[in-house]
Amino acid sequence: MDIALEDIVYATNGRFTGDFKILSEVNSICIDSRKISNGDLFIPIKGENFDGHDFINEAFENGAIAALIQREHEGKIEKKNKHRTLIFVEDTKKALQDIAAFYKKKFDVKVIGITGSVGKSTVKEMAASVFGTEFNVLKTQGNLNGQIGLPLVVLKLKKETQVLVAEMGISQIGEMENLSRIAEPDFAIITNIGISHLEYFKTTEITCREKLKIAKNPNCRLYLNGDSPELSRISCGLPNEIVYFGLNGDFSYKSEKICASGESTDFVLIFDNFKENIKIPCLGIHNVYNALAVISLALDVGIYLDDIKNGLENFSPLPQRGQIIHINDIILLNDSYNSSPDSVKASVSLLQFVRSEGKTIAIMADMLELGVRSKEIHFEIGKYLALSGIDIVITIGNTAEFISKGAKAAKSNTITFECDSNAQAAEILLKNISKGDKVLVKGSRGMKTEEVIDLFLLGL
Repeated sequence: MDIALEDIVYATNGRFTGDFKILSEVNSICIDSRKISNGDLFIPIKGENFDGHDFINEAFENGAIAALIQREHEGKIEKKNKHRTLIFVEDTKKALQDIAAFYKKKFDVKVIGITGSVGKSTVKEMAASVFGTEFNVLKTQGNLNGQIGLPLVVLKLKKETQVLVAEMGISQIGEMENLSRIAEPDFAIITNIGISHLEYFKTTEITCREKLKIAKNPNCRLYLNGDSPELSRISCGLPNEIVYFGLNGDFSYKSEKICASGESTDFVLIFDNFKENIKIPCLGIHNVYNALAVISLALDVGIYLDDIKNGLENFSPLPQRGQIIHINDIILLNDSYNSSPDSVKASVSLLQFVRSEGKTIAIMADMLELGVRSKEIHFEIGKYLALSGIDIVITIGNTAEFISKGAKAAKSNTITFECDSNAQAAEILLKNISKGDKVLVKGSRGMKTEEVIDLFLLGL
């Protein structure tokens, strides 16, 4: 890692105590004391239910060369650690971000920033696969896309890295400006603007405004979904160059003749009066949008179309995001990683792509962070499920009960069950499942609906 302790002090405006002779290069930066190796810098992060400062002893015992300390903890340092190399800062989380911003400037790397209400992770994986055909790529791992995760990804940059594919997720006002300051995207994709995190954003207009701050740099080229209403209304007053993709308008990149077969989707790409057949190893129109976003950027930067097609065909869909499981003539659609109204609709569309002869079952848990409109939104989703032809709706959680109420209000033949736990939902599913049925499992991350699938498979 090309950063020294004196760089850390400079980047954080910190106060150094210890032996100046060891202002040497840091091996790596770590926020987990259990994963510290010799020569690492430990940055303790203070969370809602824990404080990393409680593990400073463990970090040094595991080989940390130094540790950042929040100044409020200065009087609590144990005697045996007072001779250690310490850097005192106002806020360790901000210090981590400042270090990442400083570190990023050391590299000549192109950054692709990806945000949106739905589809960020899939676009990230597609982009990494496509750009990986011609460049050395570093991509966001797992859910490291926020105020702590993104800096940790940036700090993994190496001299050989040519492209950073950075997923950038926000849930509160002001967060995107900070992420943009750290990553400095040269290109930015916004997949869509939907109903998510309304507890903090209040409206989709505010959501859109905050997401657009990904292009804080006026030289950052924006790639926008033209079929997303809020994005389609972006004025030309922005200093950024804007490229639109979509299905239903006069866009630079669009598609037609979408066809699903097995577990893949074929479509025809249209651009510059050319047409080309594209294949992606996943189902759903929403994934066609995801592919269009990546294709438009890749073609603009000069990646050969054959390499783009190869990258898309070989990308690996992430688990728990539209993952299809076949077992005992039953089809499970595991989309349990997260949930919002727009992603539910995308999942239902995906379920309709999957052919089966039996019933269609949807297991729906609470959609979190929807604020004062939460009950109303859950109710509307219930109506949507019923009108989409879902035969059985099983809900989990107090707010998800309104999904059941909405389904009943639609006056359809949909059967509903209301559950208090994932275990109860799995039990009801086992009692109502038959060969040939297909099942969608969906819920916000905090609801851990993947447990329903695990318990169901154990009970078969």
